[in-house]
Amino acid sequence: MRKQEVRTGREAGQGHGTGSPAEQVKALMDLLSGKGSQSSQVPQALDRTPDSSLGPCSSDSMIQRHRKALLSKVGGGSELAGPWHRLASLLLVEGLTDLQLREHDFTQVEATRGSGRPARTVALDRLFLPLSRVSVPPRVSITIGVAGMGKTTLVRHFVRLWAHGQVGKDFSLVLPLTFRDLNTHEKLCADRLICSVFPHIGEPSLAVAVPARALLILDGLDECRTPLDFSNTVACMDPKKEIPVDHLITNIIRGNLFPEVSIWITSRPSASGQIPGGLVDRMTEIRGFNEEEIKVCLEQMFPEDQALLGWVLSQVQADRALYLMCTVPAFCRLMGVALGHLWRSRTGPQDAELWPPRTLCELYSWYFRMALSGEGQEKGKASPRIEQVAHGGRKMVGTLGRLAFHGLLKKKYVFYEQDMKAFGVDLALLQGALCSCFLQREETLASSVAYCFSHLSLQEFVAAAYYYGASRRAIFDLFTESGVSWPRLGFLTHFRSAAQRAMQAEDGRLDVFLRFLSGLLSPRVNALLAGSLLAQGEHQAYRTQVAELLQGCLRPDAAVCARDINVLHCLHELQHTELVRSVKEAMESGALARLTGPPHRAALAYLLQASDACAQEANLSLSLSQGVLQSLLPQLLYCRKLRLDTNQFQDPVMELLGSVLSGKDCRIQKISLQGNTVRDDGARSMAEALASNRTLSVLHLQKNSIGPMGAQRMADALKQNRSLKELVLSSNSIGDGGSKALAEALKVNQGLESLDLQSNSISDAGVAALMGALCTNQTLLSLSLRENSISPEGGQAIAHALCTNSTLKNLDLTANLLHDQGAQAIAVAVRENHTLTSLHLQWNFIQAGAAQALGQALQLNRSLTSLDLQENAIGDDGACAVAHALKVNTALTALYLQVASIGAPGAQVLGEALAVNRTLEILDLRGNAIGVSGAKALANALKVNSSLRRLNLQENSLGMGGAICVATALSGNHRLQHINLQGNHIGDSGARMISEAIKTNAPTCTVEM
Repeated sequence: MRKQEVRTGREAGQGHGTGSPAEQVKALMDLLSGKGSQSSQVPQALDRTPDSSLGPCSSDSMIQRHRKALLSKVGGGSELAGPWHRLASLLLVEGLTDLQLREHDFTQVEATRGSGRPARTVALDRLFLPLSRVSVPPRVSITIGVAGMGKTTLVRHFVRLWAHGQVGKDFSLVLPLTFRDLNTHEKLCADRLICSVFPHIGEPSLAVAVPARALLILDGLDECRTPLDFSNTVACMDPKKEIPVDHLITNIIRGNLFPEVSIWITSRPSASGQIPGGLVDRMTEIRGFNEEEIKVCLEQMFPEDQALLGWVLSQVQADRALYLMCTVPAFCRLMGVALGHLWRSRTGPQDAELWPPRTLCELYSWYFRMALSGEGQEKGKASPRIEQVAHGGRKMVGTLGRLAFHGLLKKKYVFYEQDMKAFGVDLALLQGALCSCFLQREETLASSVAYCFSHLSLQEFVAAAYYYGASRRAIFDLFTESGVSWPRLGFLTHFRSAAQRAMQAEDGRLDVFLRFLSGLLSPRVNALLAGSLLAQGEHQAYRTQVAELLQGCLRPDAAVCARDINVLHCLHELQHTELVRSVKEAMESGALARLTGPPHRAALAYLLQASDACAQEANLSLSLSQGVLQSLLPQLLYCRKLRLDTNQFQDPVMELLGSVLSGKDCRIQKISLQGNTVRDDGARSMAEALASNRTLSVLHLQKNSIGPMGAQRMADALKQNRSLKELVLSSNSIGDGGSKALAEALKVNQGLESLDLQSNSISDAGVAALMGALCTNQTLLSLSLRENSISPEGGQAIAHALCTNSTLKNLDLTANLLHDQGAQAIAVAVRENHTLTSLHLQWNFIQAGAAQALGQALQLNRSLTSLDLQENAIGDDGACAVAHALKVNTALTALYLQVASIGAPGAQVLGEALAVNRTLEILDLRGNAIGVSGAKALANALKVNSSLRRLNLQENSLGMGGAICVATALSGNHRLQHINLQGNHIGDSGARMISEAIKTNAPTCTVEM
């Protein structure tokens, strides 16, 4: 960023010390516009030397007055209490997603489940500083957040901290403006814009007060009266020329005016899309409340009533949809207020069916009842009965409802006195307590008054209530502002018109309005508002027809969009849940494949977004065709974990899924495609997506047919991708060629932690390549090479890698061809390796020689915690070697010796080892032949061993005598949690007797007989 050239104090004093206010304004505008004196070549700091007599005093005093003026406006405290600490840092995001650009704020929160995108954070005190040593400070910064997220609170907090000298220390001047202020002007020039927030310009020597850096804050772009049009706005560089306010703002953002001034804009996401991305240097996002912050917010609302607080918290958490919306601070407070009133207004059991709220409309109906009751307006005065203020409620809705409704149609959220007069709003009514619960009043800099609803959703609720009442008597289309249209008679006709308009609104601005309109027809809402806003039972005449009308809005043969899902939200508000319930039952029973109609697809998309089960993992296995999947693509973006196993998907489907994973909105963290028919072309589509995807961490592609070429594609993606942590490619026939490609990727990849290559026809050549990569790779923690064709030669390569690698923790070599030679080489490596914790050598034709080598390694190794030697004929000699190691080893916790040809001698030595070992927790000896004598040796060990938790002696020819020995020994062992004695020829009566004995001697131990 260029530095401004500013005059010295002496030059400024000479040039403007006695100038007129007009001249001083000119000096200020020239300097802000980068047209300062050319005679001074060195920028001068604000803390000037005492030699400049008039300049520094004037500058310092003026800046101090400005700071005090700001503090008087925003308040003097500098600390953020409770959940507002989240504003101390913002999410650093790369532009807007399609969801943010096109959808309603509620839809954004619901689709993303209230969580922000994975992103870096930037502290508030570094918001306008370079992010690295080679970058420059941003000139234009935008901070986005949905309605009620705290954008204005953030701005006021920043201004307060700056006035206290705690942030923005490189800004000598901060000029906060709101679009509510700017809307009061038709035309404005740049100098008047500055003077409106900087009233000290009439003082002498103003020029010296202009700093090297200034920050102009424009809060609330979404409230701008006229949309910004950057393509058709004429450039203006004259700060004295009056131009329309929207033209002025576009020229400031472009840098035609105030090129040296930093600009900070706050906005709702959709409105911020008006500014071309090329003009934005930095975009940040305010994150919503997390679970703890929701709790703290409610605790601050009810600090003295723990019973009330506990009940409110339980109700907030009881409904997932409403709980997610509580990540928006304004909604969280509104829900707390409504639930607090509900708690205090209970009159007896007859009200029980009315609460707690489970839909948006029910919640806002309770808020409306709270407003009618006057709760909190006059302390010490009994709340009036709802019947007594019903007329006031209807009058308020009639007065503000038309304003709210037409404001939604025009995207107008701030209203001025001229708007009130245009819609016939009685200004005196706005002073009442009822309106104050819905409307906020704010003085603007132009000495006028601005009004806005406390939250966007309140405007939508009042608008829906107005439309509901007006549509019962209107004869023309209410959406036509002039009131002239083809006649429209009857509530259903007007409801159909509202539904059609909402479905046609691409930005979703009527979505929540339609939800509220539908909710007003639900039985519970009718019971809540009967007598105050609705007539008792009037919903019954329309509810069924409205449900059919809404379902008829779902379009056939098209992708399910946000409008379709909103129809399901409307049905939920209407308490017409049959469609969603039928699809949910089909999902749970695995019968989803037969439900393929448009309503079922929309219901499935709704469940993907709203269901608790789908929030954990969306299981769509065995149920989807390509057509159904294609219709669900927009909703799959926001699933965290997605299972699409055994759907017979082929390569074209992978291209569709690749487009989802490549989307900027994509939130998928885990996807499983096990058991489909994906080939190399499908792998290519997935690989292309992985090259740009930054959210997917787990990908399961086992039991497909990607082959060597598909593995090559995936390897190319791994060279670029840094987010994928787990990749499962088992049973894909990738062979040595695919292994070599993956090995090349592992040499440069710094993110992958787990790789599963089970059953892939990999031989020594492929293993050698993989092991060569492990010598340099520093991130892979787990590698599975089960069921391949690794011979002793491959074992040598593995051993070499284990001597070098210092990160691998789990290595699975089950069902290969290592034999003693390969296993012995690995055993030697285990002596030197200090990181491997789990080693699987099951079914590798290992005999006593390799077992003895492993035993020697265990005496030295201090990292291995699990060793699997099952189905290897190590015999008694091998068992003895391992047992001797157990006497000194203090790391091993699990030892698997199933079907290892171990007899009584081996068991006796193992018993001796268990008597002294204090770390082994799992010992599995299933399928051996230790007999009675072996059982006795183990039983003696159990009397003194204190570490073993699980013991498997299944199928070991123990007989009754051996089983009794083990059961008796448990009387002195209170640590064993599970023992398996099945298949030992004990008989039913003996099994019952021994089971009872174990329950008596070791009541906490589970026994399998």
